[in-house]
Amino acid sequence: MNSSSAEEIFRILQSTYPLAEMRDEFLHFQTPFQSLIATILSAQTTDISVNAVTPELFSRYPIATDLAHAKQEDVEAIIRRTGFYRSKAKNIIATAQMLTLEFSGEVPADMEQLQRLPGVGRKTANIVMSQAFSQNEGIAVDTHVKRISMRLGLTSHSNPDSIEQDLCTVFRREWWEEINALFILHGRRVCNAQRPKCEICVLSSYCVYMSR
Repeated sequence: MNSSSAEEIFRILQSTYPLAEMRDEFLHFQTPFQSLIATILSAQTTDISVNAVTPELFSRYPIATDLAHAKQEDVEAIIRRTGFYRSKAKNIIATAQMLTLEFSGEVPADMEQLQRLPGVGRKTANIVMSQAFSQNEGIAVDTHVKRISMRLGLTSHSNPDSIEQDLCTVFRREWWEEINALFILHGRRVCNAQRPKCEICVLSSYCVYMSR
């Protein structure tokens, strides 16, 4: 797909899903630390589930040094509803300890350093860089972004890193954060995995999936 078609897709989604009115549907945070921890917790669960537990979590552990000294069982009890709570509790405590020891308790605004933290891969680092630091270093590829990218013919790959490269090639850098959010919203509302609502899809004319 060329850049002009990609821009048309972006504009259609942008007009369909006004992000300024839909921020409540994404992770809630006030600081880079909260953004990082919430994004780690969001793996394999919904933003709604994460937003339900983070007020208590951040009330008890507002900064990295507090979470670094937390007992794992206490953290597990708070985040249980997010799923995989044992490994997530272990990761966020370890991340807080690393932030405390190596970064004076601050979240580094650097992709490579972020990916050194426990539980942080490229997707999480991309989200934190864009949302917490307003720096577009790439496009976070989750299950929604992967599915829609493949169905629209924006990529022929299934590997998230390769999909990200393809998307970054056709979409302008200043759109990268929005593309992630718009694809997620479209995936939640219309282009779901099992029963996509193709009959109401605003992108049906671009869809490879529908033409099969």
